[in-house]
Amino acid sequence: MFHLYKNPRRSAGGSTPLLPPSRDRRLLLLAGSGLALSGFAAAAPSATAGDAGGYPKGPVKLIVPFAPGGPTDTVARLVSLKLQELWGQPVLVDYKPGAGTAIGVDFVAKAPADGLTFGMVNSSFAVNPSLRKSLPYDTVKDLAGITQIANLELAIVARPGAPFGTLAELVAYAKKHPGKLSYGTPGAGSTTHLGAELLKREAGFDMLHAPFKGSAPAHAELLGGRLDLVFDPFLSVLPYVKAGRMKMIATLGEKRIPGYGYPTVAETLPGFHVSALLGFVAPRATPPAVVTKIQADTAKVLHDPEMRRRVEQQGMEVVASTPAQFDAFVQSEMKRWSRVIAEAGIQAE
Repeated sequence: MFHLYKNPRRSAGGSTPLLPPSRDRRLLLLAGSGLALSGFAAAAPSATAGDAGGYPKGPVKLIVPFAPGGPTDTVARLVSLKLQELWGQPVLVDYKPGAGTAIGVDFVAKAPADGLTFGMVNSSFAVNPSLRKSLPYDTVKDLAGITQIANLELAIVARPGAPFGTLAELVAYAKKHPGKLSYGTPGAGSTTHLGAELLKREAGFDMLHAPFKGSAPAHAELLGGRLDLVFDPFLSVLPYVKAGRMKMIATLGEKRIPGYGYPTVAETLPGFHVSALLGFVAPRATPPAVVTKIQADTAKVLHDPEMRRRVEQQGMEVVASTPAQFDAFVQSEMKRWSRVIAEAGIQAE
């Protein structure tokens, strides 16, 4: 998800992969508790609506609507392992990728509302209602926010020979040469794509979009001199910047990323702030006490200094918002980005 507002719920952290992103790792989590995968469905009874009822009384399933690998998966595994330690129950990470996260999110929406199945979402959760003609679930009616886990930092990079080195120079060049600049993103409708479209509107210039299926092909085109810019997660482009193969123009967060001196877009365009969100959601009918319990325990995990450091290593900052804050934020972002999508004529790939 993306936002352009002052977020008071800020902290930081980072991560390194703990287990290989494979089917074997899922079995490992269950085997460690002496449970067979086939017995997972026979989970303990659900909590009552009035109280968390000793939640969780059985194995928990965390649905991740992406393929294994990358910073999102790493954070999912880090948090799930810490929750598993805290709860004394196995937390199984179950991958259900596809349809721009809609397959995994739909699985969560239709799961039993007992808190034993909840899911991870990213920016697509707020964008999909406007980007896709139909969804098998209602984002507001069928799903409840648990917590915004973190923000993923984003960046703008240019080819080394680009005739600009700062955002102000980029904007001036684009205005002097309308339609000449091209930029790549990991896909149409991605956080980076919408952030670029918003930047165009805020700064009053134009450039051509080249959507790719992932970051790697966009990087290849930029390194080959066939693109002028790439909008991508900060951590994804950082190695190229350090090696001098890409030029950092600006980061898109509200303030400079700790430990780095790169300028932000907001230093040139005050108030501009775009980042990708990562959060937990549950079926809407899940007892509020259970949702609150999951949020409180997740916040406890995220505020651990070592966990915060590991999350930060993934190019993210911890948020750990309350369920009410997350729900309100999702709805405000749905409205904001629906306007950008409509004005830019963006469609899902």
